[in-house]
Amino acid sequence: MRTVEALLASPVRVVGALTCDLLDRTPRGAALAAQLHARDIDVLRVSEREFLSACDTEQPQGVLVVAEQPTWTLEALTLGATARLLVLDGIQDPGNVGTLLRTAAALGADATCVLPGTVDPWNAKVVRAAVGIQLGHPTVECTLEALTAFLAAQGIPLWGADLGGASIDTLVPPARLAVVVGNEGAGLAPAVRAACAERVTLPMAPGAESLNVAVAAGITLFTLRPRA
Repeated sequence: MRTVEALLASPVRVVGALTCDLLDRTPRGAALAAQLHARDIDVLRVSEREFLSACDTEQPQGVLVVAEQPTWTLEALTLGATARLLVLDGIQDPGNVGTLLRTAAALGADATCVLPGTVDPWNAKVVRAAVGIQLGHPTVECTLEALTAFLAAQGIPLWGADLGGASIDTLVPPARLAVVVGNEGAGLAPAVRAACAERVTLPMAPGAESLNVAVAAGITLFTLRPRA
């Protein structure tokens, strides 16, 4: 329900909705159903059994919505004197991607760039994990070549989160910066690593090998936030 509420609060056009009586079992759900009807959205009411056949969640809340997917491009990004971009390279877990998008938006990143090999940022599980944040947070799917050309034109260096990099607490970040995080198991792809002007790592306690990619990205973005 929270994701649908975010969708209805966004400028994205809603095409239609599928609901069942599960939605009416809480005041919040009933209010959401009323909002869908008040917006003159084409709502199809079905039985709970029919609804479950169309739903991929274990505990559905009785509402599925179809909407137009926003299209974000690198060229359309408006970046100021200070800017932060998060880049995802080969992230394959939908929950991680959703959390990364939500974290990037919360920490003030101007956009998240999604490279090939990363799960579709509009995968239903990603959208739920991100609580619909990509409805307003620019989420750009692009190739490495397009990204590096854009960054070069904008004068934005690319720093990679990598275990073999310099300790992040020894570096002073530039005003404009893109940070790339890699695959959960393999890390950054060789071509992506080669494109990085700097590789950075988080200092960890002895015996700790790695962090969850979303946790690592959050700490990295916070540590490398623009300085006043």
